[in-house]
Amino acid sequence: MDPSGPIYNRRVVRRATVLLLLLCSVTFLAGLGRPAIGDSDEAFYAEAAREMRERGDWLTPYYNYETRFQKPVLYYWLIGGTYAVAGVGEAQARLWAALSGLGLALVTAAAGRRWRDEPTGLLAGAIVATTFGYFSIGRLSLPDLPLAFLVTLTVYATLVGTLDDHPRATRWLALAGAAAGGAFLTKGPIGLVVAALAILPAWWLERQRLRVPLGGAIVAVALAAAIGLPWYVAMSFAHGRAYVDSFFLGDNFERFATSRFNDPRPFWFYVPIVVGGMLPWTPLGAAAVPPLRALIERREKVSALTLRLAVWALLPLLLFTASIGKQPRYILPILPPLALLLAIAIRRRVVVNGDRRDPVLQIPAAVIAVLLATQAALFYRARPLIVMVPTMFLVAAVAAIGLAALVALGSALAKRSHFVPGAIAIAGALLLGGLQYGLSPAGRDPVQDMAALVGQYRTKSQTIGTYRVFVRNLVFYTGVTQTDLPSEQHVAEFLRLPTPVLCVIGADELERIAGPLGLKTRVLGEVLYFNASAVKLRTLLDPDQERDLERVLLVTNQ
Repeated sequence: MDPSGPIYNRRVVRRATVLLLLLCSVTFLAGLGRPAIGDSDEAFYAEAAREMRERGDWLTPYYNYETRFQKPVLYYWLIGGTYAVAGVGEAQARLWAALSGLGLALVTAAAGRRWRDEPTGLLAGAIVATTFGYFSIGRLSLPDLPLAFLVTLTVYATLVGTLDDHPRATRWLALAGAAAGGAFLTKGPIGLVVAALAILPAWWLERQRLRVPLGGAIVAVALAAAIGLPWYVAMSFAHGRAYVDSFFLGDNFERFATSRFNDPRPFWFYVPIVVGGMLPWTPLGAAAVPPLRALIERREKVSALTLRLAVWALLPLLLFTASIGKQPRYILPILPPLALLLAIAIRRRVVVNGDRRDPVLQIPAAVIAVLLATQAALFYRARPLIVMVPTMFLVAAVAAIGLAALVALGSALAKRSHFVPGAIAIAGALLLGGLQYGLSPAGRDPVQDMAALVGQYRTKSQTIGTYRVFVRNLVFYTGVTQTDLPSEQHVAEFLRLPTPVLCVIGADELERIAGPLGLKTRVLGEVLYFNASAVKLRTLLDPDQERDLERVLLVTNQ
């Protein structure tokens, strides 16, 4: 690794950047408004930003017209600002997550270019742009991908400014400080902790080259504090101890150290998450086996760059593994260093064996082709359940995934192995594009149809209750406060109220609750609902509309 960085060919860099932008436009931006806001954490952020704009209160987030202290404000501001400019909608709610995915691809490519070479940077950026882990989160209105981008930018800019002997070190540290402040204002202390876990060990491992300009350090700290702290101070003055306890103790300490927010998960929980998150590139991890074996057998020495990236990925992973409240998306910040390590390993094989067949690259490419073909077959088999998507979109999606399998297979059978990385990038784009358009309706989603029913039948000030479906996202489409009914007892009590109410509930649940108790209800309308987030392998292998599609009812007690 050249500490001063490579001499860039600007034309090559521009061409690589354009290629990444085109790739990201498919995987992150195309069809961003499909599907509707999900009945998941996504609804919290999309709706809280809508209410922030509606109320004109840009200090305190609200969700379902109640204060929401669980997360800081930056992501709400970004979405709310987009709403103010472009109106309220699904694409507007997800735009900043998608742009963060694009930014991650560009920053990862820049790191690979600076610390290795242009082809490695381009490949690392392409891996980030086409991994399922980033695609799946980049199309949801969640702050996790913006946090991953800001953490990655903080780490990269800090390491360039302090270890790479850059002539503009102060500017790099200023960028790092601004990104760190943004990370703190996006999800709180965890952003700073994850960045520190990557930076501090790298400083220690490469301490002989460490140079921290005093002016740059002061600027970085000042910018981080100026961006990250004022809102917290204002919230503490506005809401006092209630805010401090809810956010710093509840949403940070208790989320990490207790099972209050999530059930405990096994220590190996993140292993399949990383494996799945790196798909379709995961099988090409075989390229890292020969150099790893050479390190173990002491035929090679580990490089400073490899150590830097390995520590960057490993220590945050260990931190999240030690936590009680594990969530798959928490480990998004470790994917860029993993992408860089994978890109380095693949490029090493290509440089040495690219002009001839290489089983280390081409056998995994064949495995990827089989996985993609299997995905296409399962997708086609599940078409009876995806009732909200026109048939032509389903067929086109299956065709795109099938084509992805053929592209991967072609690189596996080619006489030269250097086709493999580009082929897998193309296959990944085809796969992700197919999934996006094949699972997302071109028109209305069930939750939007239910919101239309609510608008049709609800009288002024009539209360709406939801039980186990559309609990979080219906309020985004109705703009009306709703009551979450957490148990069958609450449903029964709600339907016994003397005043007219509306209740959104599954047909099976209503029959189970209302029948034995003799509750009188009247069905006003229904929608068919396929919960794609709860899909099991059995659902794909043996799809059954009666079993796998849920009838969701709008009922009244009058």
